[in-house]
Order: sequence, then structure tokens, then C-alpha cells
Amino acid sequence: MTFKPAPLLQNPHLQTLFATFARKDRLKGARTEVFSLEDGDEVECVWYGDTPSKEKPLVVLFHGLEGSVESPYIIGAMKALDEAGYASVLMHFRGCASRPNKKPRAYHSGDTADAKAWIAHLHRTYPDVPLYAIGFSIGGNMLLKLLGEWGGDVPLRSAVAVSVPMRLDISADTLEKGFAKLYQGYLLRPLKESLLKKYQLFDMQHYLGIDEARVRTIKTIREFDDLYTAKMHGFSSAQAYYEASSSRQYLKDIVTPTLILHAKDDPFMTPEVLPNREELSDAVTLEVSEHGGHVGFVSGSLFKLEYWLEERIVVFFEEK
Repeated sequence: MTFKPAPLLQNPHLQTLFATFARKDRLKGARTEVFSLEDGDEVECVWYGDTPSKEKPLVVLFHGLEGSVESPYIIGAMKALDEAGYASVLMHFRGCASRPNKKPRAYHSGDTADAKAWIAHLHRTYPDVPLYAIGFSIGGNMLLKLLGEWGGDVPLRSAVAVSVPMRLDISADTLEKGFAKLYQGYLLRPLKESLLKKYQLFDMQHYLGIDEARVRTIKTIREFDDLYTAKMHGFSSAQAYYEASSSRQYLKDIVTPTLILHAKDDPFMTPEVLPNREELSDAVTLEVSEHGGHVGFVSGSLFKLEYWLEERIVVFFEEK
């Protein structure tokens, strides 16, 4: 399947922004489950569709930076999966759902432990149900890293990763330039708000060595990762965190059939993030479109727009 952008939506920013702001869908009948983690924290997981069974496979979804079940791409994917005969469940990363998490730490792009625990729990609960997974943006980075780490023991039949910053440092640098600064501001705002809320719950100055006023002056994603993400998760710097957590180095170890969907014009990163053929295992299929933006891939006509991404994902799962 080849992606062709809708007329007048060839521009990467239009693809990105239209897919984010033009969709007004809502999930009706979704159900929330609180999943307890080993360290005493919790994540909220949202179910959609009928109960999983042998005839009703289950798809696990992982959102992007500061995303949630309210993100248009998550709503669109869950509704498309339901129509195609799949049950689905979104695992929110720590602190990304309706309430703050219980720890001073939150989540990061390479933190696979929570997702592994959730997938293992699903496999134990539904041992006869085929399991699939989708990760978007940093959720896709986490998923690819998880697949590489877990190797042949992962209980997933296949997986899809969309618009992934497979080199986190390149993405962080790209977001500091030109029009992409607007995206950085859009992403940074909720990150800072979430961190400031933690100052009301925990002694964050003790953990980070900075006060709330300093948090408010943070201007870039890299600076945020230097001051908070790296410190709270045991990395010496943002660069050390990026190098350890970028999924590109894990692709060669993936044995689960995996599709990576990417657009060359993704404004959140440059094509430098893309791996060489030698870096991919035989289980990984990399499909790169000329257009599509970041988690965009809006096709069809002006009178009938289509979300190609959702169709492509379902087709891949049907093939595997």
C-alpha cells in the first residue's frame, strides 16, 4: 500500500496539524482499568470494543509524548480496530491519564518496564487471545526498544511503530529549529505543567536541585530532559539518555514481525533518524513515504478524507 496525500495536504505541517486538530471523534463506551506496578505506582489503561477472545484479537496501544486516550490518532486507531474486529486497550504512560502518578518520576522514551509488565499481564489474563501492539512517536520508540530487548519471548504476534524518533537526539535538535519550534512549544507546555504539579506533591527541589521558578524558564525539550528526565531516571545527561534509549540500535534484535511507518517530511525529525538496511532484522519492514508529516498520513479527496494510517495498520495485522 502506497500513501498518497490528499490534495492540498502535501505539506508536512498541514498533514501533521490536520490529523491533530481537525478530527473531532470521541470514544463512547470506553472502560478504564487501573494497573498496579511493582514499585507502587499505577497506570490507567483504557479498553475499547468487545471482550478479547480467540476470534477477537487484542491490540495494545502506546501513545506519543504527553498523549492520552483523548489524542485523535488514538481515538481513530481504536475505532478502526473495532470496526475491523479487534479489541483494543491503550496503556497510558505514568502521569498521562486523568490523574497524576504516585511517584516523583514519570516516564521516558526508552522506559520499557511498565509496558512489559502490562503486556505480560494481558498474556496471562488472555492466554489464547492473539496479541498485537501499536506505538506512536515516542510510544513507537519505546515499543521498538521493547521488542529488541525481549527478543523471541515477547508474546506479541506482530507490531506497528509510527513516526518514530529512532534517534532521540536528532529529534530533540530538529525541534529547536525553524517552524519546528512551534511543535516544541506545544509539547513542552504540558511537560512543564506536569512537572510543576509534582512540586506540590513531592520535594522535587531535593531530587532535581532546581526550584519551580527554574522549571518555568525551560525553553527546549533537551533542556527539560537534562534537568528532569535524565536526573529522575538515572542518566548523567539528556544526551546519555538519548543514546541509551533510542530504538534504532535495537532493530537488529527484533524477531517479532514489525512494520515501521515513516514519512521523509516528518517535521519532528530529519531522515537521518532512519536506519540502514543492515540495521534491520529480517522481521522488520520499513516503509517510508515521501509525505505524511508526523502521525498524519491523511489521504483521499477533499470531499472524502481518509486516514490511510489506520487502514495500513489493519492490513498488516491481517497479513500476520
